[in-house]
Amino acid sequence: MTKKIIIAIDGHSSCGKSTMAKQLAKEIGYVYVDTGAMYRAVTLYAMQKGLYPDSGIKEAELKAAIDAGKIQIGFKFNPETGRPDTYLNGQKVENEIRQMDVSNRVSPIAALPFVRALLTEQQQAMGREKGIVMDGRDIGTAVFPQAELKVFVTATAKVRAQRRYDELMGKAQTQEEKDALNFEEILKNVEERDYIDSHREVAPLRKADDALVLDNSELTREEQSAWLLERYKKIVG
Repeated sequence: MTKKIIIAIDGHSSCGKSTMAKQLAKEIGYVYVDTGAMYRAVTLYAMQKGLYPDSGIKEAELKAAIDAGKIQIGFKFNPETGRPDTYLNGQKVENEIRQMDVSNRVSPIAALPFVRALLTEQQQAMGREKGIVMDGRDIGTAVFPQAELKVFVTATAKVRAQRRYDELMGKAQTQEEKDALNFEEILKNVEERDYIDSHREVAPLRKADDALVLDNSELTREEQSAWLLERYKKIVG
């Protein structure tokens, strides 16, 4: 019987971490967890409850909501897509958390120590039995420093912005939604998130010392998946 391991995939925003992680988990029969979706769900909650207006985050109120257990995040497998969807307090929010208004606000939320403490604890609980693929910003450094396979994924900012633009364009259902998309705005968001993620005080984005680096600027999805599967097979024998 093949031993189960923890696979931690970290890296910059919009560099294909989730796509790689989902595909690998499906191929090897592991549980997949998108930690970025968890931070997005907290961000969406704060926006819905008026705790994140344009003037900034109402940290005390958000912490009180977290302490009171008012933010429950879960994942349910979607047989139509073959991937898990994100749920916030029992409601499916997979599409809502991917919108630009959430993307523009998620990094400051993710920098809050009490938010990171909550979600890190939940993520560690998910991985106790191993057999898990988890992607995010601090999986190999803070959540699972003991992970048997750590990968740090990156690509140029322009490549990542183009991928994000193409993804959002593909999800847009009306011409109005498509016209609202702006490449320069998305590129600015990518660069700002890089800076905030790398400079936050708690668990900043950085490559773990023992992580393998994958720059996928010029790679296809198939090439990325093959690269990752090969590294997994080397570890489990």
